[in-house]
Amino acid sequence: MVLPKGEERAVHLAREAVELVDAGHREAASRNLREALSIAADNPDVKAAFLKIQEEEQNGHQLLDLCRRYTANKDEKSGEEAAAYLRTDGLKPEENVALESLKLLLAERAHNLSVTQDEIIAGLVRQNASVRQYISTQLQVSVTTFFDDIFDRGDGAAVCLDTVVLDPTVWPSEDTRSHCENELFQLFLAKLMESGHDQDGRALKGITRLLAVDADKLQHLIDDEGFEVILSSLDNRLPLELRSQATMATAKYLEVAGDPGTQLFSTLIAAKLTKGRLDDYIIAFSAVAAVFPVAPTAAASVFLSDEFMQSLTPLATRDAKSKKVEVFVLELLNAACINRPCREAVSKNFSEWLSHTLTNGSDEGSELAAVILAKLQASQIGPAENGKAQEEESGVSELVQRFKGLMSDSKAENISHAVEGLAFSSVKPSVKEQLAQDPAFLRGLIDLLKKHMTNSSVLYGGLMIIFNLTKFLPNLSDEQKKMTQLKDYADASTGKAKPAPPDPRDDDEVVLTRCGVVVEAGVMALLVACGRVAMPSIHDLTAKILLALTRRPKSRGVLAQQGAVKLLLGLAIPKQGGSIVVTETTQNASHALARILISVDPSHVFPSSGFPQVTSAVRPLLSLLSLPETASFSVDQPRDLLPVFESLLALTNLASYPYNESPAELIIREGWSDVEELLLSSNARVQRAACELVCNLMTCEAGVIKFAEGSKRAAQRLHILLALTDADDFETRRAAGGAMAMLTEYDAAIAAVLERPRGVQLLLGLCQETDDSLRHRGAACVANLTNASGDIGARAKATVREAGGVDILTTLLGTSSNAAVLQAGVEALKPLTPLP
Repeated sequence: MVLPKGEERAVHLAREAVELVDAGHREAASRNLREALSIAADNPDVKAAFLKIQEEEQNGHQLLDLCRRYTANKDEKSGEEAAAYLRTDGLKPEENVALESLKLLLAERAHNLSVTQDEIIAGLVRQNASVRQYISTQLQVSVTTFFDDIFDRGDGAAVCLDTVVLDPTVWPSEDTRSHCENELFQLFLAKLMESGHDQDGRALKGITRLLAVDADKLQHLIDDEGFEVILSSLDNRLPLELRSQATMATAKYLEVAGDPGTQLFSTLIAAKLTKGRLDDYIIAFSAVAAVFPVAPTAAASVFLSDEFMQSLTPLATRDAKSKKVEVFVLELLNAACINRPCREAVSKNFSEWLSHTLTNGSDEGSELAAVILAKLQASQIGPAENGKAQEEESGVSELVQRFKGLMSDSKAENISHAVEGLAFSSVKPSVKEQLAQDPAFLRGLIDLLKKHMTNSSVLYGGLMIIFNLTKFLPNLSDEQKKMTQLKDYADASTGKAKPAPPDPRDDDEVVLTRCGVVVEAGVMALLVACGRVAMPSIHDLTAKILLALTRRPKSRGVLAQQGAVKLLLGLAIPKQGGSIVVTETTQNASHALARILISVDPSHVFPSSGFPQVTSAVRPLLSLLSLPETASFSVDQPRDLLPVFESLLALTNLASYPYNESPAELIIREGWSDVEELLLSSNARVQRAACELVCNLMTCEAGVIKFAEGSKRAAQRLHILLALTDADDFETRRAAGGAMAMLTEYDAAIAAVLERPRGVQLLLGLCQETDDSLRHRGAACVANLTNASGDIGARAKATVREAGGVDILTTLLGTSSNAAVLQAGVEALKPLTPLP
């Protein structure tokens, strides 16, 4: 057997590794084996080499030898080999080897070894229970002593202490574990309180991990001094990694501490402001700004307090002192805009200063001021007077031009401010049109986002811009329109201002045009890349944007060609497989998928062999038919039936195409109950779509069985279909007639027709229609009845004669010139007339 080139190399490396280990060169053998495992871990030769070397290692203790050379000779290469060994999947050391290796490291003082010791210790703790048990035993002897020995060895080693105290399997009792956890938490706090910030990130990581799991049990250990030092680590002048850890710790503490925690937060911020020093102002403003996204209620209560405003307002001036804190004040105001009362306070108290800073502040200050002003303008409610409205439009346009200019800047911070500002500005209809009419900007925005896929704030903000451009106003039902009118009348009677009418720049036709411009700018490549980003918020926006883009029929083929179907299947179906849990993201993705499959030939999207398979689209589409378990509807908030209607159309399209694995069979197996229920829908369009789907499902055996198996339930279903041949809607009658034409080829279905008092009359009624497609279906049904054999055939002929079938068919033949109708009519009439 000829092996693939890569696998052949893996076998060669594995065999060479065995030879090397036999020659005593364990390090080289380990390198070869790791590479072989990475290429072809399942190859029999590679597996055999792995087992042989593992056996040799158990006898020779390769890891122990490496750690011994690293600690005794300070051999950095051996230390790196040991760390690489622990990183390699499958090379788990024996418990006694791991424990002896740890003891070798701990026997040396932390400063005598390189930073590699941190990675080795972390790997040993991760892989070996004996190591975790040993650390637990040492902590039980003295938490402080072991903490001091471990902490200086590195972040990974310090975090291992958290790992051990949070593992209940290595402790003799919960009380012992809890006692050590409390002491460890206090030691981390003490480290954080030491002067300097060089290791604060390490201490904060320990604090944050413990709070994330056991905040309820540990929050009482955070006193005024401890919380103050955590808040001080939110200082915007400190590195982002440090601030991120402090933010998570603060958020978790405020979450579990409740009102006392909020009060302590307020007290500590007030104390900082009372000191009146610039450093204290910066720490206070940074802390409140950091808390706004994670605990907005606590932050807002502090921000809106009289004491806070009295300290903040004098700094929003043009003097030299305020210049030193300008950026920190602006970052605070920017964060405060997340909360509506705070946003109103910012607009009332700081608008003039923000406008001044926009044109006279530092570069960063000017950018932040622009973002804040954009947020304030985007949140304004109600119509403005003509003069003021024109002034606001002009101001918004200037901000947009500023943001567009900043987006070409190479600084990541400037790009972030620009994208955030445009995300808020683009809720304005005027800005939507301004951006949509600039194709070069749209292409530039898409290219920018593709370059910043790992920057979540830039990516999310950029997608929000695209979402705002493509967002349609909600479709109101007749009941909702009536309720809106009644509310307007009620508001007018109480003196409330009448809400502004919808801006014509948000009309459906205008938004459809913008959607077309966005597609032409190449947005699909960006959205496909977003599908690979493991962030629910990004997936949610991606699905919403695609739902809007697919509303434009002209774009559906292009979107499908550029990968939309595969992307939507990925968003609509959970990666774990199984049943689909309906969320807003999965529903939007499924709805967008339905729209594409209405307009696109399924054979162009789903190849006869390959990926994606046609059946993968069935479950997402079926999920749109069923009523969500948690849904509640009322007269003024009825169920939106558009997804149901469009899903039925897409399923109808899929069911009509032959594949190796029939979509029709899967639709019947997993979605029949919903389809059957929708045949009785009070909405004429939904009923029609359901009937058309049923008609196409009659091309498979499972579909026919539902109506022609001879059971009482099957007869009831057929009676419903018969009734629909007389529906008011033309397309519904045609679909029902088509389904009956296929079903009446079976004796059980004919029997069910004959059992219904008006069954035959309904089929003959189709023969009397003026439309040839209906007459053809009717004649085909009657032909199936009159040409049936045996007792069923005799009963059918008699019933057709009694219902005036001979005259009706004769009239049909005399009035139609359609060849298909004439042929079916002749076949139906011939068995009813005696031979001459």
